Amino acid sequence: MTLTNLPRMLVSETDGWRDVEHMHPAVGKMLLAVVVPLSLLPPLMYAYANMAHPGQVFPLLEPPLGITEALIVGGVFFVVEVVMVFMMADLIRQITQSMAARPGFAQSFSLAAIAPVPLWLASLALLVPSLWFNLAVGALAWVGTVALIRHGVGPLLHVSDSHLAHGVANRITLVGVAAWIGLVMMMALIVSAILGWR
Repeated sequence: MTLTNLPRMLVSETDGWRDVEHMHPAVGKMLLAVVVPLSLLPPLMYAYANMAHPGQVFPLLEPPLGITEALIVGGVFFVVEVVMVFMMADLIRQITQSMAARPGFAQSFSLAAIAPVPLWLASLALLVPSLWFNLAVGALAWVGTVALIRHGVGPLLHVSDSHLAHGVANRITLVGVAAWIGLVMMMALIVSAILGWR
């Protein structure tokens, strides 16, 4: 999978997805090629926004975090993101097995690694010092993530029945939203704890 394939993967169950399926990427390959580099974007962009235009994107974070504090938050956030991809892969496998097919962990991990790509890329919007712009880009990224889940269930998890694929995709989306909310709450608690140590 390359980022140039991503637009087609948003609207097709074949373009890009078949390439991923034919490659049978191992968990380690997806981790190093997709998850790790893209998971670095949100913490790096968060640190940039915090230092380059403090209070404009995160108006409640005053005074802004210092460099050491931003590095701690970013490091924890990065680790949690990577761990969450593994957790989502296992949940995707369990959901699919309970409803339709029996994918391997590598196939589930591929979907768990590809689906959040729009959310990771959306962090680049932090270059723009506007809360509303970032919220709009985040909303569009969620639409992209849901589209990737919907179009990836069939080819990657081998769910051939479209009705079952739709049901699997709905459950995966709900679990993904819950996981994302949990991630945001965890990061808010970590930032609050750091601010409390000042």
